Amino acid sequence: MKKRTLAMLLAALLCLSLAACGSQPAATDEPAEDEGATVYKVGICQLVEHVALDAATQGFQDALVAELGADAVQFDVQNAQNDSNTCSTIINGFVSNNVDLILANATPALQSAAAGTNEIPILGTSITEYGVALEIPDFNGTVGGNISGTSDLPPLDEQAAMIKEWFPDADTVGLLYCSAEANSKYQVNTVQTALEALGYSVTQYAFSDSNDLASVCTTAAGACDVLYVPTDNTAAANTGIIDNICRPAGVPIIAGEEGICAGCGVATLSISYYDLGYTTGQMAAQILTGQADISTMPIQYTTVTKKYNAAICEELGLTVPEGYEAI
Repeated sequence: MKKRTLAMLLAALLCLSLAACGSQPAATDEPAEDEGATVYKVGICQLVEHVALDAATQGFQDALVAELGADAVQFDVQNAQNDSNTCSTIINGFVSNNVDLILANATPALQSAAAGTNEIPILGTSITEYGVALEIPDFNGTVGGNISGTSDLPPLDEQAAMIKEWFPDADTVGLLYCSAEANSKYQVNTVQTALEALGYSVTQYAFSDSNDLASVCTTAAGACDVLYVPTDNTAAANTGIIDNICRPAGVPIIAGEEGICAGCGVATLSISYYDLGYTTGQMAAQILTGQADISTMPIQYTTVTKKYNAAICEELGLTVPEGYEAI
């Protein structure tokens, strides 16, 4: 009898032990500490590596991290190496990965993004004129749909006036730009009108890509007193070629933006591309958190500053007018 009672007691204890083990949660069932935290996936398509676009991308990332926190944003930064087809491939990848927002840095990247999705929010930066880039007639400052962003368009009439300020005795001005960039064509057309009103003889010199830049630049430098280079990505990525031709020839260049001026120009009326990117990042934070509707966000701009390239000015023997700061 005692043996039977002991056996029953042991069986009961075994059942209680098994029940206790079964009630313990598995390690994989424990919630992660950050469960419920939102991490936004942001795809960045940058057309090409050069000082201006690099600064805009950095400003954008810095702003998003400052606004949302480093753990709340996952960046996928890709460079298209100045190829529009590569821009399209990058954008298609972002769409397939279902990113939460796309930054299109430069016009071809924006055009590819606009063609690639009408649902994912797209912010452009380093875009000169959205109406031209997206073929919007009578553009009123707001793109609508899933697109907004920031513009690097400087006051072109003031850049033309800068040529008059620096070179009042010049007769001929050459406008050097890449024909593949629609916004570059827009800029030189606008500047040409302003320069002709100031009494200059103006000629446009278009190169198709970096392969014929040297030959076109050599022709322009041989025919003109001064050259103007707009905010042009191909020119910005190849300032060494331009400088090696124009500086020995004694032909000064007024540049559309600071990066080009630092590489081959004497002066510019330029924006800060870092600040431009930062503003774009602040816009992105508002969109991602639902504080703003991208379809109603107008394109934003930033301030400009008069700057000069001290080394080239000294070598060409130029006197810097008042009101300019050295790059």
